[in-house]
Amino acid sequence: MEEHLQEDLASLSDLDEKSLLESLTGRFSHNHIYTYIGDILVAVNPFKQLPLYEKEVSERYKCREKSSLPPHIFAVADRAYQSMLGRLGTGPKNQCIVISGESGAGKTESTKLLLRQLMELCRANSQLEQQILQVNPLLEAFGNAQTVMNDNSSRFGKYIQLRFQNSSVKGAKINEYLLEKSRVVHQDEGERNFHIFYCMLAGISPQDKEMYGLLDPTQYRYLNGKFVQDDMVQHWSAKYSEVSNAMDMVGFEEQEKVDMMTILAGILSLGNITFETTDSDAVKVSEKSQGWLKATAGQFGVQEEELLRCLTCTMSVTRGESIHRLHNQQQAEDARDSIAKVVYGRVFGWIVSKINELLSHKLDSDVALSEIGILDIFGFENFAVNRFEQLCINLANEQLQFFFNHHIFLMEQNEYKEEGIQWETITFKDNKPILDLFLTKPIGILSLLDEQSAFPQATDGNFVDKLNSKFKANPHFEVVKSHSPLFTIVHYAGKVQYNASGFLEKNRDNIPANIRALFINSVTPLLSVLFAATISRTGTLMPRKAKLQAVDDNFNSTRKQSVGAQFKHSLAVLMEKMFAASPHFVRCIKPNSSKLPDQLDSKLVMDQLRYNGLLETIRIRREGFSWRPFFKEFVQRYSILLLKPDMPLDKESCISILNTTELRGWKCGSSRLFFKYWHQEELARLLERLGKAAVVIQKNYRAMSCRRKYLVLLAEVRRQQQAQREREMEEEKRMRRQLLEEEERKRQLFMEQENKRPVSPPVPLPRKKKPEPRPRSILTGIAQSSHLAPVPRPRSKQFEATPFDNDLQENTDLMKLLGQPGDEERAKEKRKKRNNTIRWFKETQVRKVARNGTFPCWFHGMISRRQAEDLLIDKPLGCFLIRVGQSREGYTLTYRGADRCRHYMIEMQSNGKYVILGEDRAHSSLPDLVQYHTQVGIEPLMELLTIPCGQQCDHEPDYEELKAIVAPAMLNSSSVDSEEAIYEEPDQVHLKLQRLFLPPGQNPGLDANKPPVLKRVSDRRRRLEAAELEHKAEDETEHIGRPVPRLYPSIRLAMREIQQIQQQFSASQEQTAVPSHKPWGPWRKKDS
Repeated sequence: MEEHLQEDLASLSDLDEKSLLESLTGRFSHNHIYTYIGDILVAVNPFKQLPLYEKEVSERYKCREKSSLPPHIFAVADRAYQSMLGRLGTGPKNQCIVISGESGAGKTESTKLLLRQLMELCRANSQLEQQILQVNPLLEAFGNAQTVMNDNSSRFGKYIQLRFQNSSVKGAKINEYLLEKSRVVHQDEGERNFHIFYCMLAGISPQDKEMYGLLDPTQYRYLNGKFVQDDMVQHWSAKYSEVSNAMDMVGFEEQEKVDMMTILAGILSLGNITFETTDSDAVKVSEKSQGWLKATAGQFGVQEEELLRCLTCTMSVTRGESIHRLHNQQQAEDARDSIAKVVYGRVFGWIVSKINELLSHKLDSDVALSEIGILDIFGFENFAVNRFEQLCINLANEQLQFFFNHHIFLMEQNEYKEEGIQWETITFKDNKPILDLFLTKPIGILSLLDEQSAFPQATDGNFVDKLNSKFKANPHFEVVKSHSPLFTIVHYAGKVQYNASGFLEKNRDNIPANIRALFINSVTPLLSVLFAATISRTGTLMPRKAKLQAVDDNFNSTRKQSVGAQFKHSLAVLMEKMFAASPHFVRCIKPNSSKLPDQLDSKLVMDQLRYNGLLETIRIRREGFSWRPFFKEFVQRYSILLLKPDMPLDKESCISILNTTELRGWKCGSSRLFFKYWHQEELARLLERLGKAAVVIQKNYRAMSCRRKYLVLLAEVRRQQQAQREREMEEEKRMRRQLLEEEERKRQLFMEQENKRPVSPPVPLPRKKKPEPRPRSILTGIAQSSHLAPVPRPRSKQFEATPFDNDLQENTDLMKLLGQPGDEERAKEKRKKRNNTIRWFKETQVRKVARNGTFPCWFHGMISRRQAEDLLIDKPLGCFLIRVGQSREGYTLTYRGADRCRHYMIEMQSNGKYVILGEDRAHSSLPDLVQYHTQVGIEPLMELLTIPCGQQCDHEPDYEELKAIVAPAMLNSSSVDSEEAIYEEPDQVHLKLQRLFLPPGQNPGLDANKPPVLKRVSDRRRRLEAAELEHKAEDETEHIGRPVPRLYPSIRLAMREIQQIQQQFSASQEQTAVPSHKPWGPWRKKDS
């Protein structure tokens, strides 16, 4: 059994299909879903949650050798990261991770796990890391859907480029490929629309549904009149909260979110517009869908008449004359569906473009950045009916298989021949002829498709006839005899029959000029931006900064690219990026077609192993040499092992280096060395040992050097102190001599005066007082106190000092010696930052933090870290306060922990949201943040906020630096009669701060001239009004100042009209229509 649980299949003794399948089956039955083939990872989808991805597991796979731990997806992430930094066999180089497999094999989950581990490896507590992690749930909602093969199938491809400077991530870019837009208007049996529609309908509040114009989800034709089961509503509602939070985290503005949701609601309403033929053979909108037309126009922000004109006729300009061609019913429905598809496609492209804009690196263009790319692209698909989308998806998988074959087989075996290495050629299934069948010009399938698409009168049947005549002799093409336009392609993964119905229309993807002009002039800014944008050669949306007023030629020139041509060009660009990087392969395997856990279909798995060429891959990894560096590259990297500088970069040097190691099994060619896949780790281990030795040497040398400098400085300080003491003693002796001489002179003068007095009879002298002790000399006291060590401020050990703590007092003499000339400039810069922060708070934050003119009791202004800790020193566990950053535009949450105080930085994002650094949740305000973390702990220790720390004094706030804001209120209140203070509330500072929030134009100084009685009455009235406002604010805070759709009144009127029409037709509907699905409870109509 141990043989069957081998972690590396390249070490199997018997290499055949049976032993390979038995090994994977045995490991899968023990929940070992990961297996190595040399440096390639095979991942079998378990269809269940496994305890393989906890924090402890993630930590174990950081900077560890591959052979020391079981196979894991985290090990692939670590290997790619270390290779990018140049810590493994090769120097620093861009990396790419290619995840492949058929639909439902687990590619999307593998991508999320790779991203998570890469962010852990480069963790620098930057908000960018959390933003990158939020990209996946956002794109999943808009780009994934349920299919018969996969509940969370990616209906688009993406290549994620992570940009690094040294070891920290500095930016990211998403490249998206071929969104399946047709799913918006049509889904086959057992499939669903994109996730975002179900998230919206389950997660949006009733008030927001009314605002966006959303009704019962079972009424929407684009959802097939169905919705999820009742037990799944909570799941989709949580998904909506996750998507909304992801948009806040990435940086989407609130108005952009409202506009986007309104457009999505408009797409659903558009699908409910139906047409009927008039007596004159023209088409019109049916009576019962008039309300849906009005709703769609309001949600899209356009005129109802103009939208109707776009649906029912086409306008063209010939020789300066406008020609209107009326649609028949089928053409009107096609126009409706094409609008829905293009609008959704533009929204998705804009989301990707916005993400790239928000996550782009802010470094100079001349800064060199390293890169790790992750490719998560749609898997191979073979449905009952395969359309244009499946053709493009399977072409992309053919391209990936070719990339794998090229790196693993073709390139490697060619190098063996060129370098004279003895090698028995391993045959593999080359799919280059299949790619030529698709991509060759001018007679490839895509070229012929573009050719037929250029003819307006061409049909899908003409296209299939053309294919049959051109490729009937091709072994990878099969002619299908049928009345339907069908043809078959023999792919690397098997035969797939395609239905060409709709191929030409989907490839053209035309947008009528009147539709584009209509949406460019929409009052919804987002929709206008979407249709004013240009489309690149790869099909990427490129929004423009300014709104265009007219259609320009640039758009038309770019739109001449067909969908097939765009996809072909985007694949070429993708391959160019991947060939320039070092690849890492993850091959995902689907264990069964039923999506059930703990079940493995041997036939299905064996088919995947065969067409992926895993048996041949094992053979070449076991017998071949996967690492093949040039002599120059090897010497530059490993000459340190000989400890000899300036070695020649030739073959002899390489052999000398390898002779000092214990490596076996390597070979030497004419210009390269050939190593097994495990040799890289062994050489990296030798370098690591030398690196650790170098660190020890550097540590001791630096310690000795610093100690020498310190002893010299200390001796100089002591010498100066000794000289200072000697000078002070000399000065003291001189002063004493002067005092003695002065006393002696006074005594002599007194004696002379006594001798000159006339003789008189003796008079009894009064009794002398006991002489008081002479006070210590003032100069002596000053001299002694000048060199006394400063008494340190008492500080509890529970408050742990960190590099971010406030400056502590040092020995002044030593600091004078170590003082730098730039200290004054640094202090000036620090004061400037503080003033800028105060100005930022005053201009942008005061009204956000305060409620009804008062600051919350947990807000303590711009106090220092030390002051915050002193406030919390005697407070219970969980006590907290929030303070303004002293040198940055942001806040800090100080929390009283069990052993010490912790300080969490609160960042304010570009969209005005507040985020605790390292958290994955954004908040609309600081009070919301506090309220949330009273119920959900702060990561990583999951600490709950319990008791707010109040002010230090009831009469004066702690925010010392914000007195400039409080001053006007304090000055105006200083003239109030002391008798009035009896009627004031205990917390006077809150009343004083209310002056800041008076309505514009109201003079706060007018109250000062009122008589005390009137003043008390007005103050009492103002307090009552403030209390009422505060009560209302608690219920309406979420809605005041919130963005709404531009034509919200029109949307409301349209919804009422729809409901009235439905009530009129309800009786007939109940008699004729049989509900296909039980309506979901919250949307059941209530009696008015």
